[in-house]
Amino acid sequence: MLKVLCTALSAENGPHFELLKSAGFECNVVPRDVNLWVEEDLTRELQGYCGVLAGSEPLTANVLAKCPELRVISRTGVGFDAVDLAQADKQGIVVATTPGVNHHAVAEHAISLLMGLARGFPSGDMGVRSCQWEREARPRVMGSTLGLIGLGRIGQATATRGLGLGMKVIAHDPYAPQEFVKQHGIELVSLDELYARSDYISLHSPVTDETKGMINAASIAKMKDSAILINTARGQLVNEADLCEALANGKLRGAGLDVYEVEPLPETSPLLKMRNVLLSGHVAGLDNESHEDTFAMAADTVIALHKGDWPAERIQNLKGVTDWSWG
Repeated sequence: MLKVLCTALSAENGPHFELLKSAGFECNVVPRDVNLWVEEDLTRELQGYCGVLAGSEPLTANVLAKCPELRVISRTGVGFDAVDLAQADKQGIVVATTPGVNHHAVAEHAISLLMGLARGFPSGDMGVRSCQWEREARPRVMGSTLGLIGLGRIGQATATRGLGLGMKVIAHDPYAPQEFVKQHGIELVSLDELYARSDYISLHSPVTDETKGMINAASIAKMKDSAILINTARGQLVNEADLCEALANGKLRGAGLDVYEVEPLPETSPLLKMRNVLLSGHVAGLDNESHEDTFAMAADTVIALHKGDWPAERIQNLKGVTDWSWG
């Protein structure tokens, strides 16, 4: 029987089991105590599997080279930077994502981090718990400026929520959807202008050669002294050492982070001790509805490819290939 491994977060339940079983696949889940960020452990777990419903664990060239039976990496999300696409191409492994199913969840999470920091969390909560009754007025969110870097599905969903809060929304995206921009009155600006004008900056960009480490000492210096940074996109967009320094010296008022340069976040990270930072564990895209839809789509991609179909809108590699087969 063909075997599919689930490595993604919260893979223990969902529609993927029945879908794969009905299509003739055996579906198993990696035990919780396995550290998939250890290359040897991940490689061991993948042995004997033709498909994987993957999370954000690093599927490096070395890992893939040791998994000759693997035919499909079906990511439960829209990011695929954890996968070595060149090696996947070399081995004829399809790398797919699940576009359009979790953008509302991520947008809600981004706004939750924004509102929490705007109203003084986590420091307010920590103060009360330590019997420190601190009362401090903070800037109102309504009327402030939200700067979005990236205006794809998630950026758009975040924009409409920001507008609903009475915020002025500006954005930077070379490929911004003009109809959406016009409909919602969003102002498109340069990166430098976005840094200078935004009270809140929310990242919704993929990691590319141009965007990797884009939030660094130089770009932070261009921001307002009271700005708050939100990142629910990819940890590699931010130079964490530079961010920590800006948070410590008061250049930035706070940061809300769901993703990090290294995941899971190391115990030695200074972010863990900061009172002006809200942290979550790469769960922004995870709500009940998106969980169901994401795992259903990820499983459907495996099934479709095995049947000989080619769901092109989900596939992120093997560009120009027309003769791929399950083999």
